[in-house]
Amino acid sequence: MVEVRRGGVVEAVHRVHVATTDGAFYGDPGLVCHLRSSAKPIQAIPFLEGYSDLGDDEIAIACASHRAEPAQLAAVRKVLARAGVDVDDLENGPQEGRPDGRLGHNCSGKHAGMLAACRAHGWPLHPYCDPAHPLQQRIAELIGPHNAVAVDGCGVPTFAVTLSQAASLLTRTPPRIREAMRARPELVGGSSGVIDTEFMRRGGWIAKRGAEGLFCAVSDDGRGIALKSEDGSERPLGPALGRLLGIDDLLETPITSSRGEIVGAIRLR
Repeated sequence: MVEVRRGGVVEAVHRVHVATTDGAFYGDPGLVCHLRSSAKPIQAIPFLEGYSDLGDDEIAIACASHRAEPAQLAAVRKVLARAGVDVDDLENGPQEGRPDGRLGHNCSGKHAGMLAACRAHGWPLHPYCDPAHPLQQRIAELIGPHNAVAVDGCGVPTFAVTLSQAASLLTRTPPRIREAMRARPELVGGSSGVIDTEFMRRGGWIAKRGAEGLFCAVSDDGRGIALKSEDGSERPLGPALGRLLGIDDLLETPITSSRGEIVGAIRLR
């Protein structure tokens, strides 16, 4: 349980469910949720399988939920050039408040990687979002057993699994993808203030956040974890990670005003 406190008053309380591959849990490890963007390092595997010369930036952006920062958009363009396509071939739509139309969508790197994978494997370029497309069939195989399939916000299939299954998800990430995510964590999330980027900068883990308050990670020694905020909020994840992993400086997240004043805190109840 993570509370949001301002001036001595608790304004909100978030319940976070946790599962790990070593059997530790809080809440309900059988909770079913869609993997959403936490699956991106697995969805990038067909891209990796198609090429032997991918740069860290290309792999990292294929795993990204980016903020349309200049370096991130440049990496997406690089992958599109590799695929021999342009922005109009991206099957994600535009995202409100983002620049550059489809290119600025936070999933454009994943979609560019999917197009490049199709090019490399000789699969039809379109409609690569279709669950029946060879690319999506390969991804479903990589995801493994799941409870249901739905459509993610960017148009590709997303898979529902238990939180225990989600904890093991990133343990199947190939070493080359892990290496690229560690080398370029700022492409995976953003230059600052993004939980998976900041967590990877600590070393020893790769991590990927997903929509509706999901966070998956795997350590260098193979321990997988998954956290899911019951109400879909991302803000309690830091304190919950601090509790799970014994990281003291994550146990409390300050709340600041627009003037930069600390006016409250997000912390374990």
